[in-house]
This record gives sequence, C-alpha cells and structure tokens, in this order.
Amino acid sequence: MNDPIWTGRLDEDTAGDTRRLHQVVQPFDATVTGGSALIGFACDEGVRRNHGRIGAAQGPYAIRRMLANLPAHRITQLADAGNVVCDDGDLERAQQRLAERIAQVMGQGNLPLILGGGHEVAYGSFLGITRHLGATLQQRKLLIINFDAHFDLRTADCSTSGTPFLQMAQWCEQAKVDFRYVCYGISELGNTPALFNRARQLDVQFHMDRDVAERSLDIIDQELRTQLDGVTDVYLTIDLDVLPGEKAPGVSAPAPYGMALEKVERLVATIKSSGKLIAADIAECNPTYDRDGMTARVAARLAHLILQPQ
Repeated sequence: MNDPIWTGRLDEDTAGDTRRLHQVVQPFDATVTGGSALIGFACDEGVRRNHGRIGAAQGPYAIRRMLANLPAHRITQLADAGNVVCDDGDLERAQQRLAERIAQVMGQGNLPLILGGGHEVAYGSFLGITRHLGATLQQRKLLIINFDAHFDLRTADCSTSGTPFLQMAQWCEQAKVDFRYVCYGISELGNTPALFNRARQLDVQFHMDRDVAERSLDIIDQELRTQLDGVTDVYLTIDLDVLPGEKAPGVSAPAPYGMALEKVERLVATIKSSGKLIAADIAECNPTYDRDGMTARVAARLAHLILQPQ
C-alpha cells in the first residue's frame, strides 16, 4: 500500500512466513469483500465538549503505525478505508459521515474496525450499523458490549464523548428496538450516583472493575457466552481508559485501578469466536499523553485480536 503510515520492517532474509501487516494491507475500494477494513475517526471534539484532555484525533495515526509492524500471523486480508476527520467542530456531521463509511464497508461484506478518536466514535459506529441493517434490525437482536470505566450515559444538549450510549438508548426507543447494553470495567468513582441510576433505569448490565478483578474469569466468560447465545449480532466498543493507567496512560481519563488487559483480551476473544461480531471500535487513544507509545501498542494488540479471521 502506497502510504507512509504502512511501512515497517522487512524480514525477507528469514525462512518461513515473515509477513507483517504493512505487507498485507490494501486500500479499500469497491472490490474489497469478505475481510476486515480499518476506518479512522480523527476526532476529539466530543472529548473537548466533555471537558476532557484533547489529542485523540491523532489516535488513528498512532494505532496504524503500531499495527503496521506487527507480524500478520493469521491475518491474510486487511483494507484501510482512510479517515473521517472532524476539524471544524461539527461532530454531529462527522458522526453521520462515519456512519456512511461504515455502512459502505459492511455492505460489501467486511468487518469494520474503527480507530478513534474520542468515544464519541461509538454513536457514529452505532448509526453505521443501523444504517446497514435497516429494517432487518427489527427482527434481529443486537448486543452492544462496551469495555469502559464509564457508562457514557450523560445527558447534554449536544453529542459528546460522554453521551453516546444514552443517544443509542434514545434511538432504540424511537425505533421501537430493544436496547441491549453490557459494560465491563465500570469504576464507581468514575460515575456519579445519577449515572448508576440511569443505567439501572435503562436495564444496563454492568460489571464493576473490582468485581472483574475479584471474580473468576471463567465464570465471567461463561456468563458472556450465555449472553452471546441469546443475540444475533454484537457491536463491540473498547474505551482504552478501561485499562489500568500504566497500560493506557494516553487517554482522556487514565484509570488508577482499571480492568486487567489479560481479562479484556479473554472476553474480546470470546466475542470474536462467537461469529456474531459485526462491527468494533477502539476509542480514546491520545498520543499527546502517551508514554513510549504504550497506549497505541495496547490498542494495536487489541486490534490485531479483533482482526483475526473466523
């Protein structure tokens, strides 16, 4: 691919499969079908509106740079559909443009993996999914799974990084579609009592960060498998602030406790292996506050897991 982001090490003097992702990726076009496609959401307007640390607009670039040099292993097909950029403050229009690109990628039979950007990306991702599914959504059972320290169920006069899941709930209510939302890694100190009450009112299923740390991962995993058995489709969104601050320092709100990376990976692998994942995004990678590229490296590791073929 003729893009300076997609460059990296070449191991042509070594026997065996030496391919890295920069040697696999291709531009997304009308001929790309049946694989995975990256979409960047270069935006932190929602974080700015939510009074967070801006800088996540550079996240898609940083994650791609880390992905480029990773060994491809089982990934044999990957496309890059470019970036949706929000540099004019019009977040709502950017979310609509993201939805259009996601619907195009899905319409060609590909799994979209969106790289943020602030967690306002989630509402754009959701709109893309609903645009693709159209009227069939009424007959399907879509489960939204969020790994996040925060519910992101805030009320506001406009879209922010703290409102996407309330916006989804409101969309579902208007469309007369069930709102199925599960959240892993919720921090008690990262959410007000009002947000916990709103989550209960919306019948949100959530797992506190301490509960995830103290409970058996096998039990949590089995509970997830049971939930997956009862739905037709899954939209996965990962806010990197779900991880401990030492693993993800480059986010808007680093977590002093967080959810261990190995547990996030185990559950993401279960979601992937279900065969029901139809779209995913990774949010809040903020290179401005990163250390040694650690947050981008972790994001790339999670992306590599999501991109694994069935």
